[in-house]
Amino acid sequence: MSEQPKPTEEPKYTYWLPLEVRWRDMDAYGHVNNALYFTYMESARMGYFEVLNLFGFDESGTLMPVVAQAACNFRKQVKHPARLLVGARLQEMRNRSFILEYLILQRTSDHRFEPVADGTSAVVWIEKASGKAVPLAENLRAALENLEQTRCFPEEIRMEN
Repeated sequence: MSEQPKPTEEPKYTYWLPLEVRWRDMDAYGHVNNALYFTYMESARMGYFEVLNLFGFDESGTLMPVVAQAACNFRKQVKHPARLLVGARLQEMRNRSFILEYLILQRTSDHRFEPVADGTSAVVWIEKASGKAVPLAENLRAALENLEQTRCFPEEIRMEN
């Protein structure tokens, strides 16, 4: 991630997904298992794709996105019960792929948001039959750029008290 948000900053992301930490997310050490952070980012990625209508860009059914790389920086332990917001935004667009950036925030008792993790994933557009990367279509590039104009702040996301 290019910039590290401070707990008091208001980071802008395109898509926010509210999540409740489930008891089953905990590991033997009493905090959220590290693998779950990738699941949280995956859920935000799929929500971002849904808003983008990513799967509508291949009318032939011969292309698909695949995650070629995923990384997570763990900043703070999270324990049950907890309310999280997972943000996703476009970090970089390349010829055959794009990089999504994630920020996982925990809602504090005073209704603020504190960063607990951040990460990235490289999403490659491939041909299903060959498994080879293909260039991003121009209309997909335009849709990604347009979607990024809709960034919002975490406090714009409604969470029940």
